[in-house]
Amino acid sequence: MADTATTASAAAASAANASTDAPPFQLGKPRFQQTSFYGRFRHFLDIIDPRTLFVTERRLREAVQLLEDYKHGTLRPGVTNEQLWSAQKIKQAILHPDTNEKIFMPFRMSGYIPFGTPIVVGLLLPNQTLASTVFWQWLNQSHNACVNYANRNATKPSPASKFIQGYLGAVISAVSIAVGLNVLVQKANKFTPATRLLVQRFVPFPAVGQLSCRRVPGCSSPCKALCAWQPLAWPCRWPSASSPRCQRSKRPS
Repeated sequence: MADTATTASAAAASAANASTDAPPFQLGKPRFQQTSFYGRFRHFLDIIDPRTLFVTERRLREAVQLLEDYKHGTLRPGVTNEQLWSAQKIKQAILHPDTNEKIFMPFRMSGYIPFGTPIVVGLLLPNQTLASTVFWQWLNQSHNACVNYANRNATKPSPASKFIQGYLGAVISAVSIAVGLNVLVQKANKFTPATRLLVQRFVPFPAVGQLSCRRVPGCSSPCKALCAWQPLAWPCRWPSASSPRCQRSKRPS
């Protein structure tokens, strides 16, 4: 019965969208084809779109209700594919797909750029002291950890000790590399003051990048760089070209 209702809604939406450029709506599926780089690129632009941070509570409820109507075959006439895709984008940007609870704004994927950019600026500040280096590296890894946890696959709960272990490992690694490289650069007698200053500006990159190079076994989706920052990363929930979720989760959304 549910399949019949969904099919009826899909047919109604398709008829209403015959003259639009939006692809036919598919509940729970990405709007853009995931078999090409361009499609995946547009998909992730949708995911990190900061405009969803300003969606009102009323608009969120309307989006959720619209998707429920589509699911149960009670979609009102005239609803377009574009409206359905927009509703799904809003819901996925704000609500966790497993718990159906709102994700704290700074830890949403759509908030990664606006809330992460000040941290990146802090990492690249010149003439940093030991304390400021440690602070910005800690803040960066803490933000990554919170984003990762907030967007975890909640259907497979993991012990808090694993998250803490991964978090501490990420912080210690990043801080150690940043501080160690700064010390080595300062002791490099062959560097001119200008060269030393230039090299120090690039110290944050290996400190942060080495954690992203540690790939998580079984994680095959394009979100590797997001979920691989820690050795015990939580299963991600973003779709890949071959499955609705990263293969670590082993379940469709």
